[in-house]
Amino acid sequence: MASKKNNNGNLVYSTNPNFNPEEEEQKEDSPAPNQQQLKVYLDRLGGGKMVSRVNGFTCKTGEIEALGKLLKQKCGVGGTVKEREILIQGEHRDKIIVLLLKEGYRAKKAGG
Repeated sequence: MASKKNNNGNLVYSTNPNFNPEEEEQKEDSPAPNQQQLKVYLDRLGGGKMVSRVNGFTCKTGEIEALGKLLKQKCGVGGTVKEREILIQGEHRDKIIVLLLKEGYRAKKAGG
């Protein structure tokens, strides 16, 4: 059966008489933090600047952005969330791992 949604994700029309939009929303639940295995890398960008990169997320984009904001605040630096990765300016890999573990995520160092 066909269904259409507008740009905001709200249901506009469905040809399925048994369709229940509440069930559709429940299917989008993300896994618990302790079920996600995150990896924290330390990369060098152009110009020799260091960046700590966190990836391996299986949760919703909104949750990733909220976690990125928390990590930026706790580290006292800037950063961004791009393509389901959190980028934090500077060498903060150890501090990020401690913060992720405190939030309930499974995290470990990766890379060299």
